[in-house]
Formats: sequence, C-alpha cells, structure tokens
Amino acid sequence: MVAGITVAAYLVPQVLAYSGLARVPPAAGLWAAFVALAVYFLLGSSPQLSVGPESTTALMTGAALASVTVTGESAQDAAAVLALAVGAVCLIAWAGGLAFLADLLSKPVLVGYMAGIAGLMVLSQTARGSGADVPDGTVLAQTWWLLQHPAAVHVPTLAVCLGTLALLLAGSRLWPTGPVPLVGMLVATLGVALAGLPDDGVAVVGELPFALPSVGLPSVASVGSWALLTTALAIAVVGFTDNVLTARAFGVRHGDRIDARRELLALGAANVAAGVVHGFPVSSSGSRTAIVDAVGGRSRWAGLSTLAAALVLVVALRPVLARFPDAALAAVVVYAGLRLVDVAEFVRIARYRRTELLIALATTAGVLVLGVLQGVLVAVSLSLIDLLRRVARPHDAVEGLVPDLAGMHDVDDYPDAAPVPGLLVYRYDAPLFFANADNFLSRVRESVEAYAPQWVVLNTEAIGEVDLTGADALETLRAELEARGVVLALARLKQEQRETLAPSGLLERIGPEHVFPTLPTALDAYRAATGQR
Repeated sequence: MVAGITVAAYLVPQVLAYSGLARVPPAAGLWAAFVALAVYFLLGSSPQLSVGPESTTALMTGAALASVTVTGESAQDAAAVLALAVGAVCLIAWAGGLAFLADLLSKPVLVGYMAGIAGLMVLSQTARGSGADVPDGTVLAQTWWLLQHPAAVHVPTLAVCLGTLALLLAGSRLWPTGPVPLVGMLVATLGVALAGLPDDGVAVVGELPFALPSVGLPSVASVGSWALLTTALAIAVVGFTDNVLTARAFGVRHGDRIDARRELLALGAANVAAGVVHGFPVSSSGSRTAIVDAVGGRSRWAGLSTLAAALVLVVALRPVLARFPDAALAAVVVYAGLRLVDVAEFVRIARYRRTELLIALATTAGVLVLGVLQGVLVAVSLSLIDLLRRVARPHDAVEGLVPDLAGMHDVDDYPDAAPVPGLLVYRYDAPLFFANADNFLSRVRESVEAYAPQWVVLNTEAIGEVDLTGADALETLRAELEARGVVLALARLKQEQRETLAPSGLLERIGPEHVFPTLPTALDAYRAATGQR
C-alpha cells in the first residue's frame, strides 16, 4: 500500500505531462494508466514493473499525430487507433512466438537507448518550458529554432520551469523515496497562484474533465489518415523492449524470473484496453518501477494499490490539478528524463570494452538524431556486426602437455607447455561457418607449417556448429593434409555435429578410426600408430 500511494503521487503529474507529449487530453492519459495497471496485474510476470503512459511511447504517439496533422477529438481517436494497432501487433507476435527478439538487445543498447530517450524528453519540453511559440518540427529543430530566437522565451514561464526543476532535483536528494514530483507540483502551483502568474501569461492545465470513459472502438473515419498506423510496429517493438529490459533489470536484484512471452501478452492486452477507453499507447516506466523498488514494493499488488490511490487522488484533487502550471509539468518530464541517464553504467561499460561503449554512444546518438526505432535498429545492427567481427576472428589454440597438470592446454597459456612431437592438436573457439571458414583454414595452415606434424587432431569441443561452408573448409583441410601425407583426426565430436556432417561424407573420408570421443583416446591412437612414447 505504501508503494502504491507513493507511485500514484508520482504517476498523476507524470501522466498529465506525458498526455501533453502525446497531444491528447489529460483524461485520456489517466484512463490509459488505470486500465493498463489493471490488465498488467492480471497478466504480467514482473512483481514490480509499473505500466502505463511512458515517455517513449508518448513521444512517438505525438510525433505520429503531428505527421498526420490531426487535432482535438480526431487526435484522441487517432491515438486510440494507434493503441489498438500496437496491441494487435503485440498479440500477433505473442501468438507467433516472437518474444525471443528481446534477446537481441544487449546491456549497452539499453543504457544508450535510455540516455537517448532522456535527451528526447528534455528537448521535447523546449516550447512548454519556455512559453515560446515554437514552430512544429523535430525536437532538435525546435531546440535549434529557440536558440536562434531567445527573445521568444516567456521569462515567467521559464522561471517556473527552472524553479520547479531545481526543487525536484533538490527534493530527490533529500527525500529519495518520497512523492517528490507531486510535492514539487503542489509547491509550484501554490507559488504561481500567489504570484498571480496566470494573469501574466503562465499557462495552467485548466479544467480537467474526468468522467467514465466512452468504452468502445474509436471513430476511424475521423482519423483522416492511416499513415500513422505504420508507427504501430515501431511503438510495439520499443514498448516491448522497454518492458522486458526494465523488468529484467529489477528482477535480477530480487531473483525474480521474467517471462518475455508473458510480457508480450500483457503489453498487447494493456494497449488494447487503452485503445478501448480512448487512451493512447502504453508501456512500462523505469522511473516509476524504481520508486516501487525503493519503497519496498515486491508484488503486483503494489500496482493494484497504485490504481486505487491514483483514482482517489484524481477525484479528490481535481480542482488542484486544474491549476497545475504547464511549465511545472515540463519540469517533471525533464526531471524524469535526467533520472534515466546512468553515467555510472557508461563508465562501467567503458572499462569493460570500448567497442561496447561505442555501441551505447551510437544508440544514444541514433535515438536523438534518427528517432527511437531507427536508433534502436542502428544499435542492434552495430551489436550484431561487433558479434560477427568477434566470431569471424576468434581465439584459437595449439594444445600441448603441461607437467603435473592433467589434460591438454593452450601452449601460449603456460611457459612450460609443449606439443606432443609430430602431433598438432588444434582448437578453434567459435562455430565454423561462412564468416570465418577462410580464417580457420589460414590459421590451421600456419600451425601446420610451424609444427610439421604427422597427425593433425582438430579439437571440436568449442566449434559447436558447422554450416555447409564450414564443412567444405574441413574437406579442403583434409584433402590438403592427405596430399602432404598428414592424417586428419577429429576429437570430442558431439552427436549433433556428427548428424550435421553426415550428409557431406566428410566423416567417411576421414575414417571412423580417426574420430575420437576424447583427446586422451586420440593421443593413445597417435602413439599406437607412430610408436611415439
């Protein structure tokens, strides 16, 4: 209950702010939050994840509505259609077993993605926080326009925004687990009212109509364009990614197991529910989930108590909510965005591997410059390229015997290791496939030239998988060694590898007498064949 009340105090002003990002009325965001919390309570797998309107999906929804130039009631219908489409995409993906796609997103991608989203959140408040009449455009274009026209800034509005932001930042340090956004909003509202700033042009939320929603399908005819539906796939991908990664990040702390397929079902159902109540697309909130964790919420009942507390808050404090300054809501968005940037994690990534730091930074830049989906796709592509680079040029080893140490080991790892005379035991530490087949042949040939063996035993324990190109590379190696009078043998060949290589005829040409289950049996056979001691 404590977690629910605390999160509700954060959720209500946050949802009001995100409704502005999505270009829909505040009530649409509130109802989307309520139904999403209820649906996730029934279907979700994370004990702590807080679902509902979220910065990324709100930004993408607002951008989609701006692209089709709909306003007013048409904008709300368009947002509801988008939520239904996102839900449909997620449910189709759930039925098709596509939840595994979440595994393509690495930790550097997540850290860079969150930093890019934080940047978009901050820049998206350019007009709202400054009070300037900024022309429509991308957030970067709007920020650049304001920098070129500083006279357009409404000073009282900017003062309210910066003052509220300073109060939120100070409050978060002094009261980390408290409802800082709500307290900040109340203080800002009181200050603006006492100073008479609404009469000086400082905008407020205004009357907040809140009644039971009109449940049903939105009016598609009023949308005006189906072009925004192409955004549904992007929002579904980003929303699911955010759900799974955030749930896993907090689940690791408490040993909770997150079911990615169940998360996909819950996200789809939550978006369908949001569309039915004329809301907009929803996902998970990292900042609200962090609050749940900080105040001790450990089960989905915290989400249900959040729903109850938020309903009471909206009904009881609606006159106060109507006086919330727009500039203070902009400060809440900026505050939430700044909390998403994990500088310590960037430092940790840099210390671990520079290529992964470049992936994180590229994700941030891609999200800021290209957009959310394009930035994530660029980051995933870079991650796969980096993986392919490492697998295409993997570690390999010539193995030998080490005095007083059982087994055979990489001769480069031990100064007193020595290969068995006349025997080259070679290990290739990667799947053998089209991207590294030539590299494999080159490395084996170099070792053969260096050691001039009578036998070459290929230790296959680390190879795991062999595609057709890899099988052809093995046949090329066998033929070359045979021409030189050198025997090729295989050791530690798994049954799956046997079944894969069987159609190629390679094992028959090598001969079953040269395929060994272990390295010691291969060594014994070499000794028996050559008379080596």
